[in-house]
Amino acid sequence: MSKVINSYESVVVISMKQGEDGIASLVEKFKGMIEANASLESVDEWGKRRLAYLIDKEAEGYYVLFSFKSEPEFPAELERVYKITDGILRSLVIKKEN
Repeated sequence: MSKVINSYESVVVISMKQGEDGIASLVEKFKGMIEANASLESVDEWGKRRLAYLIDKEAEGYYVLFSFKSEPEFPAELERVYKITDGILRSLVIKKEN
């Protein structure tokens, strides 16, 4: 029986309060986590953007888009880790249509 592999995209908004080093280390942390559990296709750092509305009294966030392929169980674990990681303002994982 072959394993099911789906394509996903994940966008995270990192707090600017983390500073450049903090932002870089969070990007590396999630990059490493995705590489360990999935096939990472790309990391697109959109950089600092204005938020549509204030989140935790912050008007700007650092946006990063990860594209990866994995088994269906991994995205839920990725979202769980996003939620418990300090400095992540918002996160979204979506399954892409193949």
